[in-house]
Amino acid sequence: MSLPQPVPPSWKDLGKSSNDLLGKDYYFQTTSLEVKTKTPSHVTFKAAGLQDNKSGAVNADLEAKYADFKNGLVFTQGWTTANVLKTQLELDNYLAKGLKLDVNTSLNPEKGNKGALLNFIYKQSGVHTRGALDVFRGPTFTADTVFGRDGFLFGAEAAYNVTEGRVSRYATAIGYNAPEYAVTVHALNNLKTFSASYYHRVSPDVEAGAKAVYDTKATTPGVALEVGAKAYLDSAAFIKAKINNSGVLALGYTQALRPGVKASFGIALDTQRLNEIAPSGPTHKVGAHVVFES
Repeated sequence: MSLPQPVPPSWKDLGKSSNDLLGKDYYFQTTSLEVKTKTPSHVTFKAAGLQDNKSGAVNADLEAKYADFKNGLVFTQGWTTANVLKTQLELDNYLAKGLKLDVNTSLNPEKGNKGALLNFIYKQSGVHTRGALDVFRGPTFTADTVFGRDGFLFGAEAAYNVTEGRVSRYATAIGYNAPEYAVTVHALNNLKTFSASYYHRVSPDVEAGAKAVYDTKATTPGVALEVGAKAYLDSAAFIKAKINNSGVLALGYTQALRPGVKASFGIALDTQRLNEIAPSGPTHKVGAHVVFES
């Protein structure tokens, strides 16, 4: 008798280990601040703001979240400096075990722009299925499914435009997840863009990964390649580094200053143009991110 299979990752999380290693904790394009507080009644408040280092534009948002974990209910209300009101309602295991319903709405009262996205997520042993209906764009229905068995993963995604009566987007992926490493291959954008990612936990303190992307419709021929690594200096600090085939080197450093306070710093250097002024110029970039949480 075979053992029950674990729930596989969702479609958007295929290759997540590699994507997080190469994409997260590199704050070299913005300077940002995030403050989180939580009340005893399970209400969480978050205020976040960032400044684009190139344009100087400042964007911020204020968010309040209420969670009733006993009944699987999460309600979130947000307001941005662009005067957009965002509301999210999540119901987990409310109607059926393994089923999660998620309703996202947005409204800009000044411009009259509105959006509504209805999501459902169903998770069981060996399968992870999601569906989403974008009410005002199309409307468009998107569905994806990932099957998993003994570490092997197979996933597919398709989007259907209800008004036009056609499949507007489709993609597929295969992968393998092990405790120490993961490999994923995607065929995206109607099978016109192909990517392969690899993640390896070399030791408890060192991680490495790589990603290659080939776009058949790109104006620049060839494969875009990026490799990176992460090393924990101690339990409160780690450094990250990555470089791509264009010669852009990115470095990141994250330090937990004290419980609830974390600071991250990043820099991106074009190694082919190191003699062009300072990191604050257009060639090189620096940034920082600070989080306060209580």
